[in-house]
Amino acid sequence: MPTRASVKRYVRRQVMRAAYRTDLHRPLDPNLAVYGAYWNRGVACNPAAIHAKARELAPHIRGVWAVSSRHRGRMPPGVPYVIEGSRPYWRAMATATYLVNNSSFPGGFTKRPGQRYLQTHHGTPLKTMGLDQRAYPALARKADFAKILAHVGQWDFSLSANPHSTEVWDRVYPGSYQRLDLGYPRNDVYSTATAEDIAKIRAELGIHADQTALLYAPTHRDYREGFVPDLDPEHLARELGPKYAVLVRAHYFYGRSAGIGGTPTGRVRDVTAHPRVEELCLAADALITDYSSLAFDYACLDRPIVVHAPDWDVYRSTRGTYFDLLSGRPGDTPGAVTATSDELVEVFRTGEWCSPASAALRTAFRERFCPYDDGHAAERVVRRFFGVPFALRGR
Repeated sequence: MPTRASVKRYVRRQVMRAAYRTDLHRPLDPNLAVYGAYWNRGVACNPAAIHAKARELAPHIRGVWAVSSRHRGRMPPGVPYVIEGSRPYWRAMATATYLVNNSSFPGGFTKRPGQRYLQTHHGTPLKTMGLDQRAYPALARKADFAKILAHVGQWDFSLSANPHSTEVWDRVYPGSYQRLDLGYPRNDVYSTATAEDIAKIRAELGIHADQTALLYAPTHRDYREGFVPDLDPEHLARELGPKYAVLVRAHYFYGRSAGIGGTPTGRVRDVTAHPRVEELCLAADALITDYSSLAFDYACLDRPIVVHAPDWDVYRSTRGTYFDLLSGRPGDTPGAVTATSDELVEVFRTGEWCSPASAALRTAFRERFCPYDDGHAAERVVRRFFGVPFALRGR
């Protein structure tokens, strides 16, 4: 038998949906934009960079963020937002002319004629995406491909960071949208941050000026439950000594903590809850990752990347990948590759992580995956999506 609370929630949802259907008959607001990121987790990623640039170049556009009630605490002071499923949320979704998201707006909405939807995505695809997941039973069982295609049908624009992404998006998300090969706005900061900006971020994180900061940021595994790191960050810090600091950032699917607790050396920091991964990248002298799309963004900084991938064969067979990240071929591999903790330690002890050979791989990787990242992607996107002519610059 339904509980009183469940009945109350059901009635509330029905009331909200009825009000939404009424709002669909209201005129569109030509100056309203709704932003969302990572299924309404708060201000982040490409939508955040677009929102910031739109406030500068198109101040007549009022930006409102869609955020779930459980993530409202992440909203920065002074940033307008509506709670997912609330009356203001459904009215904004019904009347906004502009919609910007890097994933989707949970709960569904009816796209109206005259609304413009920009899908920014949130990474360069190494792992299979969209319709390509049909070839992998463990993924296909969880995916609703009809729903995916219906969502794609709402897009007016699809943003790409590089030609590889454009090729993949076209195949796995077939639709009539326009391609925007303009680069990722979230990566602009890697070109615009000053030495003073970086020093401030490092100081706030407790990184000493003479320390080498290593950011360990693995992606999630479809075949695992919870965050299970493939290296012991405390062991790595202990082996490398006090000249190194290790920052650990778990994938957002695992919550706001990597679960590593306190560490004896004090040189390992759990930075999973840090609000901006871009700042962590700026603070780090090198990135240790596996199959995370963060590698493609970090390459913009032209700093060393170490691929630590002890489960490559399992990951590739269960999730599928578009190229062999461990092949050592220029353009495929961004730097040194390790498969064990001992190999990882040796890469840093011997200097292989920052060797000329690793630098050459990184250069080829950057040329393939960062061709549009010049610090001006957000401006290009804002001018194209909101129709802001260059004559309005600075107004």
